[in-house]
Amino acid sequence: MYATTIVSSSLLRVLAEARGVAYAQTLTGFKWIVRAGSAPQPAPEPPGASAAHRPGTDTDLAFGYEEALGYAVAPGLVRDKDGITAALLIAELAATLRAHGRTLVDRLDELAAEFGRYATDQLSVRVTDLADIGAMMSRLRAAPPDALLDRKVSVDDLLPDADVLRLSADRLRVVVRPSGTEPKLKAYLEVVVAADADPAPELARLRSEISTALGVPG
Repeated sequence: MYATTIVSSSLLRVLAEARGVAYAQTLTGFKWIVRAGSAPQPAPEPPGASAAHRPGTDTDLAFGYEEALGYAVAPGLVRDKDGITAALLIAELAATLRAHGRTLVDRLDELAAEFGRYATDQLSVRVTDLADIGAMMSRLRAAPPDALLDRKVSVDDLLPDADVLRLSADRLRVVVRPSGTEPKLKAYLEVVVAADADPAPELARLRSEISTALGVPG
């Protein structure tokens, strides 16, 4: 199983679906990611298998990540974010690609050609009065935008499980929530463009439109 959070890139879900791999989406925080799958069970390793690739069932967590740059690539060894095993795995991937005359960028370009280029950004609104965060969330819930980037928006309110509002449209998504650690309201922006397109203009426009909806400067 692959797992990530509601605010992380949706590319992992698209990849998992395309490859027939089980996928789970969790609330924000790595503690939820590592609980997404059942505890990994020891299993015999095939010849040449590394610890990061031990076999398991579809419900075992095989890979988890969050947008704040935490990765679990060997949850059977470290059931938490772990930069050491992640660095080893990316080095192995780079070496394998190099042996075939390719690079990590080449592989990213291949994924973009297959699925589109997924680009993300974040809008953070710092406040001095925590009541302002509740006011902004209430304003957005009461009057969410009908459209973003001229695309019709659907709204998902995750209350009561989480104080999160998700706005989705064709090839874009915005997730808005209060920070769990700082006096901030955060909006996580995502657009999907063609492989050869620059996502920056769409992200900038989306940022401006969400700022307007929240009643804050863009």
